[in-house]
Amino acid sequence: MESILFMSSPLVGIIANPASGRDIRRLVAHGTVFDNNEKTAIVRRVLLGLEAVGIQRVAYMPEHDFGILPRALTELHGHHLQLAAEPLEMVVLGTSADSTRAAQSLAKLGAGCIITLGGDGTNRAVAKGCGTVPLVPISTGTNNVFPAFLEGTIAGMAAGLIASGMGDERTIKRAPRLEVCINDVAIESALVDVVVSSLPFVGARALWDMSVVREVVLSCVTPATIGLSALGGALLDAGYERGEQVGMHIMLGAGGSQVLIPLAPGLISWVDISEHRRLAVDDMVLCQPGAGTVALDGEREIELSATSVVEVRLCADGPYVVDVPAVLEAAAHAGRLHRQQAD
Repeated sequence: MESILFMSSPLVGIIANPASGRDIRRLVAHGTVFDNNEKTAIVRRVLLGLEAVGIQRVAYMPEHDFGILPRALTELHGHHLQLAAEPLEMVVLGTSADSTRAAQSLAKLGAGCIITLGGDGTNRAVAKGCGTVPLVPISTGTNNVFPAFLEGTIAGMAAGLIASGMGDERTIKRAPRLEVCINDVAIESALVDVVVSSLPFVGARALWDMSVVREVVLSCVTPATIGLSALGGALLDAGYERGEQVGMHIMLGAGGSQVLIPLAPGLISWVDISEHRRLAVDDMVLCQPGAGTVALDGEREIELSATSVVEVRLCADGPYVVDVPAVLEAAAHAGRLHRQQAD
């Protein structure tokens, strides 16, 4: 029997990170662990939403920790699910590289949309490999600025409609990204924030202690976020227009003002700001010299020497993201959610 991965009908990919929502920030703050049973429940509703709009093929990232997709499929056995779902053929390493390679495989297979379950870090890994395939990111992580708190049913319907040909400039938007260069070499990207700290080692990766943070670069300034990206929202001025696409460079330290931000769930603090400025697309930030680490989307990734030259550029060519309400509105206008009653 021919694998569903090589058939011609629309294909939707699912990348569910079993490790998202469980890092140390959940312990130092008051957040709850986003367990894999809840992720499984979300995926069940995603699959039902996909099938409702006619999707027959799903490919998913395999993982050994929990088996989110297989469990979801087993629990739907009594629903007589008509769509077929298969794991991607790939070696599972148990690292963020799995998400990147899964996204690359889905892009090669011609997936029309990829649904992700994770936080900012998961989506950063997916964005490295998905190319131009649009994403529907469902928030199940610790830092959740890039993904949205979406009901799985709605996410599945929107992803299925996009994969079936409803993608255009109204329903898909391109997100910004932050390109990080070390000594004139572009080595990484972030979707939400780049943070330079005085911590000398990557260590536990997660960053939550503001006393060690030297500066922050944001890809966008959005009110009502949590984490270091909240600095941008607290520094908004009267000239900001809701929905405006701007970034920000923020220097921490005495000599300026203080802002009150939610650093993590239930962890709210005043932070000293020495200076800040808005960033437009293609603006470059030359970070202050000094040994330390660079965190990307909340996780320390790069260790710096005293002579490292760190530059961060705001770029417009980040991943494509589905505007879920816009998709469902367009589907209603096109009659995709209507049918005549049988006589």
